[in-house]
Amino acid sequence: MANGDVSTGTGPMRRRTLSAHNEAVMRTVVDCGDAGRLILDEPVPHGGTGDGPTPRQAVLGALCGCEAVTFRRTATELGLAYSALDFEAAFTIDIRGRQGDRSVRPHFQTVRVRAVVSTAEPVGKLAAVIEETEARCPVMNLLLDAKVDLRIEWLRDERGARETVPRPPARTPGSAREARPGR
Repeated sequence: MANGDVSTGTGPMRRRTLSAHNEAVMRTVVDCGDAGRLILDEPVPHGGTGDGPTPRQAVLGALCGCEAVTFRRTATELGLAYSALDFEAAFTIDIRGRQGDRSVRPHFQTVRVRAVVSTAEPVGKLAAVIEETEARCPVMNLLLDAKVDLRIEWLRDERGARETVPRPPARTPGSAREARPGR
């Protein structure tokens, strides 16, 4: 089933597929077809082999990767030149949810990301690309829709001199972002 893009006949909709195999252990091999394979695992102290990232780390990596791809597309569209985009990310979870306590959400409680853009472009132009990137990033919006406390700190790096990119107030349930079609 891992065959990449599959036409759904519905215009702009795309369908991506993958397959995954688990042999009744903590290690799962994910086959992404032409994109290769990925091993998800737990650390040895948690019963895994440590052969790959945990599924939660993979989600965090997917967030950074999706932000990077969306940023690139948006920067190109809006004419922003940059040479690199680096991320540091962390999450917290309350393990009671994974252990069966249904009063506790089993997914991320918080996600914190620091994104550093290497660019000589004006901070206002960078802020416009960031705002559009965040509105378009599917993984970021998936986490926000799950009501994860997600905060991204964006920094502009010009030859080692870093400055924080001013951001509008955080989006909350019921904000304009959630009023977009399809929400």
